[in-house]
Amino acid sequence: MNAGHYTALDASVLVLNKMFMAVHVISVRRAFCLLCKELAEVVLLEEGQYVSYDFSTWAEVSAYRAKHFRKEEDDWVRTANAEIQAPRVIRLLDYDKVPRQTVKFNRRNIFARDNNQCQFCGKKFPTSELSLDHVIPRSQGGQTTWDNIVCACVDCNVRKGGRTPRQANMTLIRKPEKPKRSPVLNMKMSQKKYQSWQSFLDSAYWSVELK
Repeated sequence: MNAGHYTALDASVLVLNKMFMAVHVISVRRAFCLLCKELAEVVLLEEGQYVSYDFSTWAEVSAYRAKHFRKEEDDWVRTANAEIQAPRVIRLLDYDKVPRQTVKFNRRNIFARDNNQCQFCGKKFPTSELSLDHVIPRSQGGQTTWDNIVCACVDCNVRKGGRTPRQANMTLIRKPEKPKRSPVLNMKMSQKKYQSWQSFLDSAYWSVELK
């Protein structure tokens, strides 16, 4: 498989602990390993009820769904003699640790929180063309914190220089603040295929570590 080629095995799976609390996001490839080792089960929300499947029953269900219920947003993994649907949510059978309640302060989460959008001009850029800007510059006592760091494009960053937005006669499109849960997760959930995660993530304090 070439490195730039996305496959169903690279899609994301939400991992729940034993108590159905979200704890991780992993790849389908890793999820299948856990299912094959009988360390996890697939969880689906069907007509308001949680239904669980082990690997062999999931393979049977997949065969039926492949014929009758294929949806555009589903991912399928081909084996030698069948197709197995990529699960969206799995539950670890023996893992009862509770998720951490803080979101990691790092570049990836800041870009995701700001949706790869310059917080001054509002335009979207690839991560490689964005920098992180101290709203109140460090030279004026500004801290490196959630509420003082924003994404900025090169032009806006240069224009602002070592000044506050007010001094530079610029305005922020939104006030920076610490997100309640992983911003990368929110970005994923904007895709149709991951919307089934919502029912497991309704409690705002569940912040998920992304591996």
